[in-house]
Amino acid sequence: QMQLLESGGGVVQSGGSLRLSCAASGDTFINYAMAWFRQASGKEREFAAGIGWNGENTYYADSVKGRFTISRDNAKNMVYLQMNDLKPDDTAVYYCAAGGRNGVLITYASSNFRSWGQGTQVTVSS
Repeated sequence: QMQLLESGGGVVQSGGSLRLSCAASGDTFINYAMAWFRQASGKEREFAAGIGWNGENTYYADSVKGRFTISRDNAKNMVYLQMNDLKPDDTAVYYCAAGGRNGVLITYASSNFRSWGQGTQVTVSS
């Protein structure tokens, strides 16, 4: 089981940028695909971006494609989410998640991810 700790959330104006970080510990990092999910107030948690164990395969929800970039640093056990051109609809709690199968992202379903961070709030003002 991985322990995950997110950081980097905050308040930003529409069109601005933020970079989220997630520090992982407790297990072999490269055995896990990593992802960022988000949950807006009153809505279900949704997949935002995912990345395979070696960083070569990345996946994005249509709503963030072209604006968000997920990356990982296996030497530091870190995963990042660079968010550009932020919109008010991006306002949510963002969660880091670890899962997949042997470091491969199988599905975007949250049930595929076994470990979760506590979340970090991102607020985009118009």
